[in-house]
Amino acid sequence: MKFFGHFKTITKHKLLVMKHCFRIGLYRQGLAHDMSKYHPREFMVGVKYYIGTESPNSEERKATGVSTAWLRHKGRNKHHFEYWIDYSVNPDEGFVGMKMPLKYVAEMFCDRLAASKNYQGAAYTSEHPLTYYLNGRDKIIIHPEVDALLIKLLTMLKDEGEDATFTYLKQLLKEEKKNQKSKKNGSK
Repeated sequence: MKFFGHFKTITKHKLLVMKHCFRIGLYRQGLAHDMSKYHPREFMVGVKYYIGTESPNSEERKATGVSTAWLRHKGRNKHHFEYWIDYSVNPDEGFVGMKMPLKYVAEMFCDRLAASKNYQGAAYTSEHPLTYYLNGRDKIIIHPEVDALLIKLLTMLKDEGEDATFTYLKQLLKEEKKNQKSKKNGSK
């Protein structure tokens, strides 16, 4: 039962993130999203701690004091802000959040939206992803520009809905791609 429940949960989540990524033109990322969750070192831990209403990573952490599945997962998936934590070039600062490429911030937004839908089910509202993020925001290490953009996107989702937010995000990604192409052509 736990095996199939966990498989169903992560697959439903993956397919929803893929759908969202496709809406903003991130086809490769949508297809590859969270593939590491199917690796035995992540999957079997997920099965062991599966309860269906919360991430198995949280349950593993409660039971053992650390989530080995999460440590593996966040180290392989660039859409997690935790992947982008490093020592500052200023030795007095310690660990800081590094600026994430826009395509990974966009995937992170899609991931948070899908996770909220998955875990909230019928109780989901477009306000939930923002509320969830803000409730834990003071405990994380994230680059200020990434934080500001994520809050902007989650607020837009709450206030204007998915269509407007996806349209805005798709436009941002197009502009960035155009700017990168211009820089590349200008340097030749």
